[in-house]
Amino acid sequence: MCTHVHPLHITPGVCLAKRLTATVGPELPPCCRPPACQQLASVTPGLDLGPSSPRPHRTELYHDVPSACWPIVYSPDYNITFMGLEKLHPFDAGKWGKVINFLKEEKLIADDLIVQAREATEEDLLVVHTRRYLNKLKWSFVVATITEVPPLFFLPNFFVQRKVLKPLRTQTGGTIMAGKLAIDRGWAINVGGGFHHCSSDKGGGFCAYADITLAIKFLFERVEGVSKATIIDLDAHQGNGHERDFMDDQRVYIMDVYNRYIYPGDGFAKRAIKRKIELDGGTEDTEYLQKVQTHVEGALNESRPDIIIYNAGTDILDGDPLGGLAISPQGIVKRDEIVFMAARSRRIPILMVTSGGYQKRTARIIADSILNLHNLRLINKELATRGAENPKAAGRVSAAKK
Repeated sequence: MCTHVHPLHITPGVCLAKRLTATVGPELPPCCRPPACQQLASVTPGLDLGPSSPRPHRTELYHDVPSACWPIVYSPDYNITFMGLEKLHPFDAGKWGKVINFLKEEKLIADDLIVQAREATEEDLLVVHTRRYLNKLKWSFVVATITEVPPLFFLPNFFVQRKVLKPLRTQTGGTIMAGKLAIDRGWAINVGGGFHHCSSDKGGGFCAYADITLAIKFLFERVEGVSKATIIDLDAHQGNGHERDFMDDQRVYIMDVYNRYIYPGDGFAKRAIKRKIELDGGTEDTEYLQKVQTHVEGALNESRPDIIIYNAGTDILDGDPLGGLAISPQGIVKRDEIVFMAARSRRIPILMVTSGGYQKRTARIIADSILNLHNLRLINKELATRGAENPKAAGRVSAAKK
């Protein structure tokens, strides 16, 4: 179990992401070691960007992951349970843990082979978010509005921080971590994340942190050779958050396929979309998959990115109360296959986040899709390990600034 990796000394404290250090100490007995996929294999110094560019802050989200671990990022802290209040929103606030449980039942993964997500710190979040916006989240009524759970308005903010925002910060950290893993290994999946309605200074639609924007900005700032990204957003809703963030950034190409008649209907944000596919309510598999196939190929041929961020929302599922489309479970599995096939055929690293999905059965569908990708060898341990050992990939990430 990755025993070649040195354990870390961990300073006691409430926030693991803030307290983990890169100090390598003497060998500890196995019973005292943290799980392998929580250990840092090494920490390399950041690049000196010169006086004209500020040096990126030191973060615990970029670290070397043992090759024995799958590039699948998750933490039990993703799941939101708070006196039943999570049931007041149609979102299944425990779906992420259910996905992992299904994958474990199928013997694809085990706890010690999953990359443990770390909570994004305030300094991490400030890479994109304004301090003014982060301060707003210290007001419970703001969080109640963003998450669309009105009773949060009446709760002390320290409860809201711990029970609602910390899980979302941990998922955000997971997306940032998975961005580097995708470059290292060729692919990565954050079982959470995909908060595509949040921009640098505004949240909404259950999205409090702009994890997609953060993952891309971290890569641009810290990984040599990553200068272009393509967002393929296939959630049922328009991804207005990242669209607003990258409105005038020619390094980021956005393809968005969404139901034209539902939230958010953000006309200004649509100006950032390079390839816009607006669907009618009730769109079914045949039409949907044909459009996805055609436009994914077209988008990647036009953009030729260094990384793909794939927002794989399952709210396109037939019967979803918010998505308004009519895609079957098999259609969702095929959709993900199309995107990964296009990425693998071009040897472009791909990061997948799971985004929206408001039915209890979506967790099973996400797990089935990941299993299908594995069965087709579009993702597998051997592929991931070869990616980590590939000289070109290694050259890219050897310059990563921690």
